[in-house]
Amino acid sequence: MTSALLTEPTPPPATSGRGWRGRDGRGGGGRASITGAVGPLGYGLVTLWLSVIVLLPLAALTVTSFENGLSGWWDAVTAPSALAALKVTVGISLVVAVLNAFMGTLIAWVLVRDEFPGKGAVNALIDLPFALPTIVASIVLLSLYGPQSPVGIHLNATQPGVLVALAFVTLPFVVRSVQPVLIEADRDVEQAAASLGASNLTIFRTVVLPVLLPAVASGAGLAFARAIGEYGSVVLIGGNIPRHTQVASQYIQQQIEVDSPVNAAAVSVALLLIAFVALFVLRVLAGRGLRRQERAA
Repeated sequence: MTSALLTEPTPPPATSGRGWRGRDGRGGGGRASITGAVGPLGYGLVTLWLSVIVLLPLAALTVTSFENGLSGWWDAVTAPSALAALKVTVGISLVVAVLNAFMGTLIAWVLVRDEFPGKGAVNALIDLPFALPTIVASIVLLSLYGPQSPVGIHLNATQPGVLVALAFVTLPFVVRSVQPVLIEADRDVEQAAASLGASNLTIFRTVVLPVLLPAVASGAGLAFARAIGEYGSVVLIGGNIPRHTQVASQYIQQQIEVDSPVNAAAVSVALLLIAFVALFVLRVLAGRGLRRQERAA
């Protein structure tokens, strides 16, 4: 009996993200517990921070944009100059998103699967657009592809120049979205397919690509959302030519300068709606892809 009394009690079984339950159906000590819960204080702080940083500014912007009513907002967004700026912005941003989806996946593949001298430096350079002020990128691009181009390529005040600028600032999104997935990918399945005689292209198309698609779509969506709101990197190389290279952010600044804040807010809300719809659609598609993979597994 003495040894039984001195025996330490058996610890509760480990659970992942859930509190253990005793015989009474409740958590340890007779209280329901959830590991990692932040409680009311945490929820309050998160709500307060999101309200101050995100919700209140967006609400103020929306109220300003509808100052002249729904018809006034629509007239501001569909004005010829505003519509042209939105078309240029969305069109080039779509091309940039598709381009980065391909090149970003390729770069991530090389960084994860290959070894070469200077790999660490290249990996660090990927994040440079995040740290570099975008106006500096515009100056660099103008020096490289402007009227005094040392390489003989003149992209100043052209849509290809805007595309290069947007591709530069949005490249990391796809690379950093795909890299972790490639690192965690099961190489045994690829080796099994290769042992059965499948070519590299077949292995990539049937084994690797379905796993990467949600990450590629997520990165491309983030790149698109960033591109449609970009200003600094295109302010010099783009030339700000109305109906040709003027993007929506430059049009918004122009409306502020001519004392038309309502028109500027209306176009800003239009950009927000476009970005939200794009991200929502990509999130739904990515979720369906993940569920399909889980069912297949």
